[in-house]
Amino acid sequence: MPARRHFGSVRRLPSGRYQASYWHLADRHLADQTFATKGEAYAWLSTVEANILKGGWIAPSAGKETVGVYATAWLEHRPNLRPRTRELYSYLLDHHVVPTFRDVNLADMTVARIRAWHDELDHEHNAIAPKAYRLLKTIFGSAVEDRRILANPCQIKGAAAEHAAERPVATIAEVEALADAVTPQYRTMVLLAAWCSLRFGELAALTRRRIDPIHGVVEVNETLTETANGLRQLGPPKTKAGQRTVTVPPHVLPEVTEHLAKYVGPGSDALVFPAPDGKGYLRRSNFTRRVWKPATKAVGIALHFHDLRHSGLTWTAATGATLAELMRRAGHASPRAALIYQHATEDRDRVLAAALSELHMQAEVIHIDERRSGTGR
Repeated sequence: MPARRHFGSVRRLPSGRYQASYWHLADRHLADQTFATKGEAYAWLSTVEANILKGGWIAPSAGKETVGVYATAWLEHRPNLRPRTRELYSYLLDHHVVPTFRDVNLADMTVARIRAWHDELDHEHNAIAPKAYRLLKTIFGSAVEDRRILANPCQIKGAAAEHAAERPVATIAEVEALADAVTPQYRTMVLLAAWCSLRFGELAALTRRRIDPIHGVVEVNETLTETANGLRQLGPPKTKAGQRTVTVPPHVLPEVTEHLAKYVGPGSDALVFPAPDGKGYLRRSNFTRRVWKPATKAVGIALHFHDLRHSGLTWTAATGATLAELMRRAGHASPRAALIYQHATEDRDRVLAAALSELHMQAEVIHIDERRSGTGR
């Protein structure tokens, strides 16, 4: 009976150790290590053969590309990223990823190595650590797809989760006070941010054609993004869910109608909330410094403009809105973001408790009536 033919070949080196090699895809590949015995060399070749047969083979040279080179190319080859997203990714790579892993080969990245990096980053910059980890995991996911490595080494449970402090929720009275305190031409902007849960970029991009006072709705189709270097870009919302139609509460609609008549040009493309001089888009930094901060100081509350949207969604949840209704009104693409607004407030919890008691009383009345009529058991 002929001897079994081994996959690959093994030869003895002058040093006495053994070198393994094999042919695959018309190329000869050498093991990146030598072996003490011929049996160890053939065992390694058997593992390679099994990987080839099950489709898990990676060229030995593939993982030798460094993290610095691969990550830089990864970002360059994503032209469709939004400006602020690209700016964030570039910052994270330049300051928190590449300095640590610049010269490390992709194949040499291990769970332990990434855990040590994440633990240090979480200790020094706990707000940045989840973002940097998510980016690194995404990059290594691409490396797996590109057949540079077999598996993603970012496997740390909970490392991607952010634990941001609870954002403040303004009262209705505080929002009214802020609307009174800002420059009159931005009063309605404050009200729409709170009562329609619109983002700053959505409001800054809003044009006359997107508001229908007759039916009482605002159509969100564009958003204005602004990077740290001042670059502004008009484009569609980040997700398809962001393109939505939001109904304006009846008590706010007269304010919207008055604002359109008093502060907005007649053209359909006229900006609803332009820059103070009426020319061009409203710049977030200028608005914060000249309009928003003086108003919050005058009212005496510490609140970011985005907290108006957060407050409005919290109020909406307190009315008993379903998760789907919250997602639609907020323009959320996934339930995760909308779920934070479904936490029960004390006032809402009291309403629910009262409703349960009412349900109990109704059941008791029915039970008593059944006993009196003799139909109850």
